[in-house]
Amino acid sequence: MKHITILICFLCMASSMMAQTENVWKTLSKITYKKQMDEILGFNVDVPVFGDDIKAIDGQEIIIKGYIIPVEGYKSHKEFVFSAFPYNMCFFCGGAGPETVMEVYASEPIKYSAKQVTIKGILELNDQDINRLMYAINKAELVK
Repeated sequence: MKHITILICFLCMASSMMAQTENVWKTLSKITYKKQMDEILGFNVDVPVFGDDIKAIDGQEIIIKGYIIPVEGYKSHKEFVFSAFPYNMCFFCGGAGPETVMEVYASEPIKYSAKQVTIKGILELNDQDINRLMYAINKAELVK
């Protein structure tokens, strides 16, 4: 009986983790944009406006599935771009929006894989620096 209880608890936790990872990208897509004058560039730029659902997870640890988009070759990286979609469909190469990618700053190098991986880390929102992506994950770790 004890083993069945432990198994049920494990399945509930796994189910909760799967639901969380699938819903994070959906939550992160709940943005709008406003035009704002960039004094350095001298023209209006689109600035993200984060919805309440996104603000609620700012600074929180999230678990998210996606694809590693390497910035320096196909090796282990401590810094890389993470995408909701594979390389050929990502924001930079396909037609996805900027809400489908994020910067990742890992505690330890994460080995490149063309397959979908799961990472966890602290979400940081960016609506100030147009030279960075609007989402970042700090203290990222690969979830095995």
